[in-house]
Amino acid sequence: APVEDAWRVLVDWPRHAEWMFLTTAEGGDKEGDVIVARTGLGPIGFTDTMEITHWSPATDTSVGRCEVRHVGRLVRGQGAFAVVPLAGGRSRIVWAENLELPFGALGLLGWAFVHPLASLFLRRSLRKLARLAAAEATGGGAKEAQ
Repeated sequence: APVEDAWRVLVDWPRHAEWMFLTTAEGGDKEGDVIVARTGLGPIGFTDTMEITHWSPATDTSVGRCEVRHVGRLVRGQGAFAVVPLAGGRSRIVWAENLELPFGALGLLGWAFVHPLASLFLRRSLRKLARLAAAEATGGGAKEAQ
């Protein structure tokens, strides 16, 4: 999808529920604003609170970048989303996280078991995001992305 369409879908926090597995989100669109994401099913889950530390929207010729600091009780660390313009009116989304695992050694052990499943769900979510961004570019929105 064109970079501006991909950026628009990526940072439309309420739309995260359309593509991010078991996650809802809401938040702002400038440095200092807060994003609150909830991942889970019913009462089982966690809240990820983030402060936006850098915000530069994507254009046809420039990379869009949103950097956050995870400041919640459970999820802590840094994260960044970038939307990079490519030739032919396409784009690439780059998502990076540097998280501090909770619970010390127990958290590291748990991550060894959770990581494969988390990676699977994340890949699935990003493929859905790509479809949504492509549908946005053609004016189809969420219905076309299904």
